[in-house]
Parts: sequence; C-alpha cells; structure tokens
Amino acid sequence: MNKRGFIVIITAPSGSGKTSIYKKLFEVRNDLKFSVSYTTRKRRDGEVNGVDYYFVSRDQFMKKIERGDFLEWAEVHGELYGTERQQVEKCIGDGYICLLDVDVQGALEIMKKDLDCVSIFIEPPSLEELARRLRKRGTEDEKSIMIRINNAKNELEYKKFFDYIVLNDVLERAVKEISEIIDKEKKKRGA
Repeated sequence: MNKRGFIVIITAPSGSGKTSIYKKLFEVRNDLKFSVSYTTRKRRDGEVNGVDYYFVSRDQFMKKIERGDFLEWAEVHGELYGTERQQVEKCIGDGYICLLDVDVQGALEIMKKDLDCVSIFIEPPSLEELARRLRKRGTEDEKSIMIRINNAKNELEYKKFFDYIVLNDVLERAVKEISEIIDKEKKKRGA
C-alpha cells in the first residue's frame, strides 16, 4: 500500500453497538487498522490490554496529555479516554484506513482539525433499546445506566454534524452500510 490512508471516525452513544460494528468490519475488510485508545477505566472481563484499549493510570494519562501525545482526549463518565496521535499518523502513512472508535466529544474535537477524515454517527433504534443493551451488557449498575441514557439524549443532538448517520437496528445491515460508505470515500480519494 503506497497511497496515503484516511481516518474513519465511528461514534455513538454508549451501548449503541460501536464495538460490535468495528469488530465485524475487521472480519470483512483488510484495508482497515484500528487505533487503540488509551483509557483510565477498569478493564472489563475479556478485554485485552493493547488490543481493546491501553489501560493506564490517571497519572500516566496526564503525562501523555502534557507531552501532547493525544490527537484528542476527553473525560467520559468520569474516566479519561484518548487517541494517540502517533498511532493514527503511522496508520494513514502506511496507506490504511484508520478506524477510530471515539465518543461524540472526541469525534467533534477531531473533526475540528485539518485532517482527512470521514465521520459516522451510529444511532441506536431507540433510547429504550439502548437501555436494554446496556443492561444486557451487565457492566454497569442502574445508576450508571441512567447516566449513560441521559448522556445519549444529549449526544444524539450532535448527529447532524457528522458526514453520515447509520441506524444500528440490525448489526449486519449497519456493518454493510458502513462498509459501503468506506468504499465510496475510498473511491472519492482515488484509492
């Protein structure tokens, strides 16, 4: 691959299916690389450090902020999350499409920068379905779920700022639609 790649930002309210979508995308595409975010949150069962996230202490995260290591970072639900600039630059420099799984706040921050990126907002079918998915996940207590639902109401207000909005009512359909968007954007760039 010698052509320069570009960034695809996938964002959604918590529980909308971002993780399921990007995992399926990697099963059907070989032109994507995933930028592994840094976080201060605790690791969930089954998550692997360096694969799902880089799990670091708050102090380590703050040092990375001070050095300017992050393309964007944000505090979400009381934890810090960040996208490492060097990973993204290497990925697109190697000619890959760099897939970023970031929260709405982080996506908006990246979209303000002069970067070649495509932004996709994943919309849940309803707030009720979102609550059901969060409860099924079993990783948060009821109070945390309610905070996430309230945050989702606010985040949905920002979907109009994204290049594309994809409804995640059926996972396979949403993955197919996003893959078609990526193909369309590659074609625009002559890739």
